[in-house]
Amino acid sequence: MAVVETSFGKVEGLLADQVHGFLGIPFAAAPEGEKRWQPPEDPTSWSGVRAADDWGGHSWQTVLEGIGPLAFAFNSGLAVNRSEDCLHLNVWTPGLDARKRPVLVWIHGGGFSGGTGGTSMYDGTGLARRGDAVVVTLNYRLGALGFLNLNEVTGGRIAATGNEGLLDQVKALEWVQNNIERFGGDPSRVTIFGESAGGMSVGALLAFGPAKGLFHRAIPQSGAASTAQSLERAGEVAEAVLEVLGVSANADVDDFLKIDAEQLTVAAAAAGQKLGGMVFQPCVDGNMMREIPLDAVKGGAADDIAVLVGAARDEWKLFTAMPGFAVDLDEAALIAALSAHVPDPQPIIDAYRQARQARGQAAGPTDLFNAIETDRIFRMPAVHLAEAIAGRGGNAWQYLFTWESPWGDGNLGSPHAIDIGFVFATHAMDDGSAEFFGSGEAADQLAAHTQDAWLAFAADGNPRTEALSGWQTYDAQTRSTAIFDDPVAVESDPFGEERAAWDNVSAELGGL
Repeated sequence: MAVVETSFGKVEGLLADQVHGFLGIPFAAAPEGEKRWQPPEDPTSWSGVRAADDWGGHSWQTVLEGIGPLAFAFNSGLAVNRSEDCLHLNVWTPGLDARKRPVLVWIHGGGFSGGTGGTSMYDGTGLARRGDAVVVTLNYRLGALGFLNLNEVTGGRIAATGNEGLLDQVKALEWVQNNIERFGGDPSRVTIFGESAGGMSVGALLAFGPAKGLFHRAIPQSGAASTAQSLERAGEVAEAVLEVLGVSANADVDDFLKIDAEQLTVAAAAAGQKLGGMVFQPCVDGNMMREIPLDAVKGGAADDIAVLVGAARDEWKLFTAMPGFAVDLDEAALIAALSAHVPDPQPIIDAYRQARQARGQAAGPTDLFNAIETDRIFRMPAVHLAEAIAGRGGNAWQYLFTWESPWGDGNLGSPHAIDIGFVFATHAMDDGSAEFFGSGEAADQLAAHTQDAWLAFAADGNPRTEALSGWQTYDAQTRSTAIFDDPVAVESDPFGEERAAWDNVSAELGGL
């Protein structure tokens, strides 16, 4: 087994399929006790050789069971591994040499309240081997431990900004800069990529001061740069959490630090139920994040970063397939549901109905709701980020996943999370994943095409491959878009009628 000496001590990894894997490497000290709600600090150095053959602890989160299509990815077994000592990362590399391979750093999703980088669905072995690249996955603090702004409600006695989870991601990127060359990687070619809340994290890091210079390319998948909440909203969330806990904002700091992590997690979930939506997310704190990330990008915050951004065609169908989310709307209920985020939804409804009927697609109220929410939360933020980068003369590339999940007799279409299995080629790692992502020759070919594009982009900022030779950088005239399906293709402005419907429409984009 190979041994690598990191900044804090030696680690011994595993070797499988010609790729070295190092699991559960601490990149920061455990943020517990007096370190709770504080920026991450360096881990304590160790002597001897540390075994890097186990994922380590996962951030505290609600254990999800019976969640439909993604039950194979989230299960009750996670409960035994939850810990505040969760700031670990995992590295896969084809060689421990001086090759200086491109580096891809994965930020997991889960609504900023769940998930982990330490799971077989994100196993980097296949991606590292196919592209002769180094792959890193990481954990970060979630929910009330990573995205709870206590600074406002406590008058600064607990200086948590609500961006501690982002600071964990930054700390991991600092570790990459200082150590990845020892794993055969190139610290001057670091690509951050992630899906859902991971994609939203990537979008936030484009405008997050402490992250400047730590990465060079970005791939936000099904999440872009439109997700961040105001201090006012962050304050409402903090007040709701404290109310559930029965803790006064004027309580002693020690009283906050003594709150059991399980109790805090339960209270955070209850506050989320009370307030609705995705209550934990990056915060415009006026310091490290001064404005919505997209606005900062429009002002030049990401001028030196190449971006590959996109979404799936039917994102929202994943959520309506989960217990408690199913919808069967009539026209009045459709208008009411959309009005929470779109002050005047009728023009959007009319445009989507007309476009879908012209293509021979179902256009009932529930069909329209799924299509509009998909675009409002995921596809339009991706389009706007590509427009912002291109508008400043930057290097932006757009994609759309249209491969359909076989789950539930194909009723999901191309749902949220469908891209993950193909990016990592873990689409058929077990029966559950094959049921959701699909398996067989066509699925394997799609995984190869997806990995090749992601790897090419990580290498030099250009994802064009032989199979996608017509793919061009994004501009407002052609809107070149790679379509990931069987077969892969390139189109100009897919679903352009729906995209244009959002022009000059007041709406909350990117928010759940």
